[in-house]
Formats: sequence, structure tokens, C-alpha cells
Amino acid sequence: MFMNSPEWLILIPILISLGIYQKSLQLWRPLRCLSLIFLVGYLVHPRINLVGKGIDLWLLVDRSQSAADSLPASFNEWDKILQKTKSKNDRIFYIDYADIAIIRSDNNTEKFSGNGLYTRTKLAIQLALTSLQPNRTSRLLVLTDGYSTNPVLDAAEQLLSKNVAMDYRLVSDENAVDFRIDKIVVPEKTQLSEPYIIEIVVSGNIDQTLPIEIFRDNESISTTKVEIIDGRGVLRLTDRIHVPGSHKYSVQILAQNDTKPGNNRGENWLEVVSGPRILLLTGYTRDPVAAVLKQQGFELEVINNFSRLNVGKLSGVKALILNNVPAYQLPESFLAAIPFYIQHQGGGLMMVGGKYSFGSGGYFGSAIDELLPVSMELKHEHRKLMVAMAIVMDRSGSMAAHVTTDSGVVTKMDLANEGAARSVELLGANDVISVFAVDSQAHEIVPLTQVGPNMNSISNTIRGINSAGGGIYVFTGLINAWSKLQKATIGQRHIILFADAADAEEPGNYKDLISEIVRENGTISVIGLGTEDDKDAEFLKDIAERGNGRIFFNSDPVELPALFAQETVAIVRSAFLEDPVQITPNQLWLGLAARSINWLDTIDGYNLSYAREEANVAISSADEYNAPLLAYWQRGIGRVAAVSFPLGGEYSNRIRSWNRYGDFIQTLSRWLMGDELPEGIGLKAKLDGSTLSLDLKYDDAWHDKMNKINPEIFMSEGKSGKINTLIWERLKPGHFQSTTQLESGQWVRGAVQLGNTALTFGPIVAGTNPEWSFDKSRIKELKHLSNLSGGTERINLSDIWSVPQEKAQRDISNWFLVCFLCLFLLETLVTRIGWQLPILNIRTLFAKVSLKNQSLQPQKISKKQPEKKVKEPEKVVEDKITQTEPDKPTTDQRRDRFQKAKR
Repeated sequence: MFMNSPEWLILIPILISLGIYQKSLQLWRPLRCLSLIFLVGYLVHPRINLVGKGIDLWLLVDRSQSAADSLPASFNEWDKILQKTKSKNDRIFYIDYADIAIIRSDNNTEKFSGNGLYTRTKLAIQLALTSLQPNRTSRLLVLTDGYSTNPVLDAAEQLLSKNVAMDYRLVSDENAVDFRIDKIVVPEKTQLSEPYIIEIVVSGNIDQTLPIEIFRDNESISTTKVEIIDGRGVLRLTDRIHVPGSHKYSVQILAQNDTKPGNNRGENWLEVVSGPRILLLTGYTRDPVAAVLKQQGFELEVINNFSRLNVGKLSGVKALILNNVPAYQLPESFLAAIPFYIQHQGGGLMMVGGKYSFGSGGYFGSAIDELLPVSMELKHEHRKLMVAMAIVMDRSGSMAAHVTTDSGVVTKMDLANEGAARSVELLGANDVISVFAVDSQAHEIVPLTQVGPNMNSISNTIRGINSAGGGIYVFTGLINAWSKLQKATIGQRHIILFADAADAEEPGNYKDLISEIVRENGTISVIGLGTEDDKDAEFLKDIAERGNGRIFFNSDPVELPALFAQETVAIVRSAFLEDPVQITPNQLWLGLAARSINWLDTIDGYNLSYAREEANVAISSADEYNAPLLAYWQRGIGRVAAVSFPLGGEYSNRIRSWNRYGDFIQTLSRWLMGDELPEGIGLKAKLDGSTLSLDLKYDDAWHDKMNKINPEIFMSEGKSGKINTLIWERLKPGHFQSTTQLESGQWVRGAVQLGNTALTFGPIVAGTNPEWSFDKSRIKELKHLSNLSGGTERINLSDIWSVPQEKAQRDISNWFLVCFLCLFLLETLVTRIGWQLPILNIRTLFAKVSLKNQSLQPQKISKKQPEKKVKEPEKVVEDKITQTEPDKPTTDQRRDRFQKAKR
């Protein structure tokens, strides 16, 4: 037996002394004495050795990005060695880890769904230690590049307390050539067209002249060289920007001999400050709205090429106008940034009608759907045209990859299935649907079927589609889908093609096929899993363009269900009414303007939608739908308006000829821009390493206001959009400060809300990701931790089974604790009721034992002497005993004792 805390044995002589000198404690009473013995036993935490055959080896496999290039190739070989050399009683368990640690249920390495931008080795060690079998000898073996993104020495105490050794095997060469971007220094803010200096700091473990490329807003602006001397190189250059907003600078090292390319890129943001402005995203080459705003004196930025649109474009913008722009043309990251811009930064948003706007533009289910004061989903009773739809699903091998969602780990195929099932659920009862799952062949999952009575069974069938192998044969899928739709005699025919943008095969004679589909009033839209830079992206784009449909690219499989829903609503449950309609204005216009306006009578067409609850409808259609033509409301501290009729293009002749056209646009724009922030207050955001400091300063004129307003800080994290709140520290009158730590490589943006206005900051990015910093002190920490635990570096993996192992031990202190509690409760009960255990009389016991021994010995009688009668000794003893017994208590004495016990 072993003791974890033998120092508690000092209690034994202390308790003996108390028993001798403090007799009133009655520590010699049996129950009291035993309970104290078990209490001391619990405190020393005893452990016993367990006899068990074999070893449990826990393999901790680094799945981070920095180890991704070298570990997978080595792992299969190492695993075979371990499996081959282990005995029948040995067992191997696998833990995959990066930002999370997961016990692998089988030997399938493809199922790991963690974020490879982090290496949390300590987390994997802790998971292994909490999963050990209590009656088995265990050992850990860490397979890693050694560059943990968090300290690992904190796990030493846990390893020692569990008596578990940790070995390691490094997969990287510590002396491999590595260059990295340390930082990019730019001013936090600069004025429009003002020159400034950019400083780029590069480091490496060898001296060399490195070629680098510099980008601004993802567009290359310079290719130059930097010289590394004594491990460090600095490059300075000047630049100026003539466009307001936040702009992203990126730098890429182009070295060919760098073995760690993951840290070869860095980025930083710079804000070009100008006055309050409007950002107009338009689908028209010459937008009449832009002409009106410029004429009215607004500072305006017009964009009709959306490929380089990013979140930085929202910096300094007071109002955003989407004029007949389809959702699929806007980057998903930009759309996802709009809700925070409206609700927390106090921006304004207006969507203007057209054939590529609202539901027809694919905004149903998008990031800004819930912001709009109108619902875009067409009601069943308002549909005029039935639809025959075919969905062609990619079920190739790439769709078996696992993805982490809010509801757990699923495959890409599961998400695509869910998207297709949602499409079916958005169809009407009289619509028809056909579904094909395609790899190298087209597998008919759902034949051409009317949706109405079969919706649930169709959806369940689709959700059961499994991934197979190979790529998707596009032409085979399209020709089978079209052959089914040709049999449909109702309404519109439409095909949705879902394919991996990096694995779409077999173009075949697709051009002639699509020409035939279009001639017979069919259309094709494409949902591409990936990016526009993938090798088959251009092929998929051409299919959508020739098929008069839409093209969606998204590299995040989690977004697939929303994309299917957007496309289905755009085809099936949205409508742009092309006939002229009269309008009905009301007094709610005065919520936007100081005075009423002379309205026109008729507009040329509009997007059919429905007012949401709490929305303010200033203009309605005077037809059977009574649809909202101008609706507005406030979201958070921002403002949103929906103008459901076109302000440009072929269906805008009447509105553009209206003599109050300019006043109408100007009034809406001024309302969207909100209130001006009073002077005398300012916010400064400063980044020092990974520490972001926010300083809020205000003059005396703001003191009374600040007593009434509680300034709140909201910060949105990068692409995830997670919103955090920060806490102020009051440094002195007129000065508040807040600090927070940013994760390296992640950009943030935020706002300080002051009532209905806000001071904004960001985007701000903190250096490079620690996953690619390759801090060699982390390798030293790992080695030291291994030595402390009794482990070592395992060059020959087969030796791990023959290493002398510490016997597995079990802590039995809990057994002692249970015994102590039982005896303590029993002692308490005995004391309470006054019952006493029989008192042992030593003299009586000794006499009885002596008499028993005498009776067992044979008596020798002499033949010469006459036999004498032997007296019965028992009676004598009984007499003696009787003489020593105390007098029996009387009835009164027993009553007195009972009353004392009760007291």
C-alpha cells in the first residue's frame, strides 16, 4: 500500500496523547476510536497496486495545420509499427486534437472536425488522463510538431498524480528553413489622398534576400525584395489612397526554400477618413439614384463590381443602398457583416426593388432577411404559375468529409441533403419535383412526383442520400434531369445543379443540351461548393450563364441549406409584377419627412412582399394584394427601409418622370443616415501586440449626458460574427478606457453606443496566427514535461511496449471515508439514545480463561492415597465473582440516570 499524503500520520500520536490526558473525550470508546482510525486513513489517501496484464497506450495525434504537411504521411507508418509490435493484452487508443480534443471511435482520420489554426496539446493530455481505465497501466505518446499554441507544463501535476509517463515523437525538423511575416505596421487612420509609410518586418532562421508581394484589398500593388540580416529584415514604402473606408494590406513571402509556408502571409487594416457618406451597390451601369444623390451634395461611393467587396467598405458609411443587386453576386462575408453594421454601429440600409431584388434576387434566408421590414416569401394563394423542378446532387467521395455545426458533427452530404429537402418543403402542393444523386452515374432518388401529398416522404428520402466515390458527372446528371422535366406539362421548368467546384467532371456536349433547355423555357442555376478560384468554377459559371440562372459559390458547407432555400424562393415563391399599379400613400410618410409630398398615381411594377409586424408602411399597392411599396423601421440603433418598386431600369419610367423623384430619394437617404453625433467626444482604438485599448474622451459639455447615457461597447469577431461586450474603466473625469486581448490573426470591429448614435472602430487585426509562429520554447516545454513524467522521445516506437512500467494503482481513500461516516453516525446515534456497549471486565475474563485451562488438563491421582472428593471450582469462582460485582442500582437510581441522559 502507498500513501499520497503520509504527512497526516502525525495525527496518530496526537490522538493517542489526547486519549491519555483528556479522558473526558472518551477516545477509547470502540466506535469513536474506529471512526478516528478511518478518518486518518482517508486523509493519507492510500493506494493499492493493481495486478493487470498489458498496457493502454494513448496516442495523441496533432491535427493542426502546422503539422498537416508532415504528420499524416508518418502516422500510418508509425501506427502499423505499434499495432504490429504490441502484445495481445496491450491496447491503443487515439485522441485527435487541434483547438479541441476528441477520442477517435475508429481509425478513420478523416472524421476530425476541429479548427487546425490552434494546437492545444495540454487539452489532449487532460482528456487522456480523465479517460484512463482505473485498473490498467497507461502511457501517453504525443505525435506532434511540438509547437503548441498554449503552455503545456501546467499538465505536469496531473501526470504525476496519475503516475502516467508521457512520451513524444516529433514530426518536424527543428533546423528546417523558415521565414515569416512578423508584423505589418500602417497608420490606424489617415486622411483621403494623404501619403503614409508602410513598414513590413520579416524574420527567418537563415540570412537571405527574400522576394515578397504586397497587396491592397486583395489586388497586387508591388513585388519587391527584403534582405534578412541576423534573422531580421525591415522594408518601408509609401502609399496613398483616394477612396474612403477601411483597406486591407496583405504581404506574401515568395521564398521557394521555406518549409513552413503557413506563416508566410500577414495582413493589417488602415482606415481612410472622410465625411459621412453613402455606399451605393447598383446593378445599373448608369444609376439615376447616383445622379440624384450627387446632385443633392451627398458624398457617395458607387460600386457595380462586387468581386473585391469586403467588410472594410462599411467603415465610415452612414447608409448602404442595394439597388437591384442579386444576393449571389455579393460576397457572403460582406452580407454577413451588414447586421452588426445596422444594429450596433447605427448604419442605415435601403433595398430598392427590381427583378434582381428582394425574393427574386435570392435574399430570402440570407443574412439580411430578418433586417428588412417586409417578408419576401410568396404566399401559396398568390402564386400564379406552377413549377417543375429537378435537383441534381453531387454524391461524390468528397461529400463524405465531416463538418462541425451547432448541432454536432455531420458530413457535407448531410448538409446538401438538408438543403434539397428544404427546397421541397418550399414548393407548392401542385408543384412537381425530381431528384438525382450523381457520381459517375445518375441515380434517381425521387421520380417526377407531385409535392402535395408526398412532401414528408420525399424530404425523408432525400435526407437519406449517402456519399459514394469519384467525382460528379455533370452532363450525365443534367441530361437525366431534363428528360424528366420534359414530361412535365405545367408552368416553369427549372434545374438546380449542386456540385463540388473542385471536382465537377464530364462536361460532355453540355452547350447543346443547355440550348435545348432554354429553347423550351427551362432554366439552370448552380450551387458550387468552393470558391471562384477552384479548377472547375469557370465550367459551373458557364452552365449558369447559358442556363439563364444564378451561380452561388460558398466554401462553407454549413451555408448549403440556406443557399438551396434562397434559390428555391427566387424561382418558386417570389414575384416581380410587371403591370402598372396605382399606389395608396398614408400619413406614416411623416415618420420619414418633415412635411407631406404630392405623390404620383401609378408605378410601373413592383416586387410582391408582405409587411412584417411592427413595420411602418407609408405606401401600399392599390390592387388585390395591398402590398407594401415603402416600409421602414428601426433595427437596434440603425434604420432600414424597403422600396419595393424600381427606381431605375425599364420599370421605372413613371417614377423617374415624377417631379418629386429627387426629393423622395433625398428624404429617404437623410433618414437612413440618422442623427449627427454632437461634437466634444471621441474614441481612439490602439493595438499593442495583441492588446486592444479603447479610449473614450469627452469634454465638459458631455458630463451631464454621460450621467444619463451608459456607453456600451460591442465587438464583433471576424468571420464568425460572434458579438462580445466589453467593460469600461473610469480613469478620470472625461476619460474612460477598456482593454481586451485579441486572438492573433483574427480581425474584429466594434462600436461604442451613445444612445441612438455610435462611435465605430475597426476592422483591426492582431498580428499573425500563433499556429504559425513556431516558438521553439514550446518544444523545450514539451521535452521538459516528458522528462518530469518519466517519459522520453521515442525514436524507435516498438520499444514503448518493453519499457518497465509503473504498476497501475487505485486510490481507496473513498472506502475509508465511507467507513468513517458510517461509524461517526453510529457513534452519534449511540450517544444520543444513551445506549452503551457492554464494558469488558478483564478480571472476570481472566478467571474464566484460567478455569477453562485447568479443566482441560488431566488430573494425576496417586494409588497409595485414597481418592479425595474434588470440590467444584466453578462455584468458588462464582462466589468470587459475586463478591466483586457492584450492587445493582435501585429503581430510583435508574430513573435518575435516565433523566440525566435526556438532558
